[in-house]
Parts: sequence; structure tokens; C-alpha cells
Amino acid sequence: AGHRYGATMTALPRPPVALSVAGSDPSGGAGIQADLKTFSALGAYGTCVITALTAQSTRGVTLVHEVPVDVVRAQVETLVGDVRIDVVKVGMLASAATIETVLAFLDKRSDAVPVVVLDPVMVSTAGSRLLAEDAVEPMRQLLPYVSLITPNVPEAAVLLDADPAEDLDTMRAQAIALRELGAARVLVKGGHLGGDAHATDLWLDDAGEQLLTGPRVATVNTHGTGCALSSAIAALAPRTGSLLEATRQAKTWLTGTLRAADALHIGHGAADKGAVHGFGGLGQLRGG
Repeated sequence: AGHRYGATMTALPRPPVALSVAGSDPSGGAGIQADLKTFSALGAYGTCVITALTAQSTRGVTLVHEVPVDVVRAQVETLVGDVRIDVVKVGMLASAATIETVLAFLDKRSDAVPVVVLDPVMVSTAGSRLLAEDAVEPMRQLLPYVSLITPNVPEAAVLLDADPAEDLDTMRAQAIALRELGAARVLVKGGHLGGDAHATDLWLDDAGEQLLTGPRVATVNTHGTGCALSSAIAALAPRTGSLLEATRQAKTWLTGTLRAADALHIGHGAADKGAVHGFGGLGQLRGG
């Protein structure tokens, strides 16, 4: 049996310490680089454990080198032996063995780490596979050990071995199915559905459903948005004391980063798909 993290959260009088367990993106737009920048932008002290090295740019991924599990384990044990971690964001895990290592850490530290946000990274925006085929089932087994899972439409489909949702009703059914697999809270991100000028994400927890709707920003510079959103939720959760409120604020902040992204001119990915940068969203979050 797993643990449902995040039952209680207390706002901290000091900067929260956030840990990103994820892969490295040399372009700085996704992975641990995006997570650390997001943590810093939103007032959290960032730490990290690297699970994979990638040769990557905004154009795509050309190589993935999985960090040996004993090195992943040593990073975790050395860090938590010294630094108190308030919140964990889990991103790219790449392999079944790495997932099992992270699961063992979360199981052992269930009382010490109150908030765990899982972004189930499986395929990059440019279409590169980032999770081994045999790691999907171990990823499902991780669900009961986290506070919140934040899949996009394709990721939810992979986790459930189903077709991607094409409407809100199917998103709702898949969120329910993820809860049945043990997830305490689910945020299915609806950006892939397309449609009108607004994008709707579906939140589901013990209290029921919430539809979180925001403006769809007209930009192709979206590299790293999933990493940025999940790490923003993690950074804001200890300050707000509520994962739902942290998610609302993170979405507002991400809208601001997307609006500012066109001015960055970082990268030349598919359809000029460049990166976002966390500090661009601060004015939006502050109401500016």
C-alpha cells in the first residue's frame, strides 16, 4: 500500500526547499534546468537529483543517457541526509529501475516529505520518447505515493492504455480512472484538445471536480511548459497550504510566462517552438 501525501500542509516562515528529481535539458527550457529556474522565480530554494542526461535542444532530443540507479540513489541519500526537503517534484525518470529507486525513497520518507508532485514525462513536445516501454507499469505503481499527478492528454492515455481524450467527458473519465489507480489528486491538462480561446484543465480529488480554465496564449514558444507548471505547483504548495490553490496560482503564472516567451528568441524548434522562462510570469501572478 502507498501513501497519500499532502493531507496537511503548513505555510512555512522560511523559503521552502524544493527537490526536482528529473532529467537534464542542456537548452534550459525543460527538465531540472526549468525546474530550478521556476523554483527560484517563485521563492523556493531549489535542489535536484539528476536521473538522465539528454542531448537536447528546442528542436528535439538526440540522445538519452540514463544515470545508473546507484548514482541516483547516492544523490538522493547524500542530499536528504543533510537538507530538509519540503516538497518534491518528480519529472523524467526514464527507466523502470529509476522509478523503483524513487518509489523506495518516497516510501521511506513518507512522513518527512509532505508534498510530492508527479509530472509523468513520457514523450517530449517534439515527439521524442523519454520513458522506456517497460517503465509504464512501474509509473502506475508510483501513483499512490504522490500528492498530485499532472499528466497531459497523451500521458493520461499512456498510463491508462487508452486512446487520448478528445473531449472533456473523456478527460473526466480518465481522471477518475487515474484516481482508481491510487492517485490522491489528478490534474489532467487539456491544452492538447485545442478548440476555442480558452484551455481547460480538469482537477479531481476527494472533494470532487474543478475545471480550471485559462486563456489560450497565441505562441509557439511552449518548450518546457509541463515541467514549468508542475514545478510551479510544487514551489507554491508550501506557501499556500493548498495544492488546489497552488495549481490555480501556477496556471496564472504560466500564462504570464507564455505571454512573455515570444520576446526570448530562444531556440528554433519545430514551428519555432522556443522555450519559456519563469521570471516572465511574475507580473501576471502579482496582478501586474
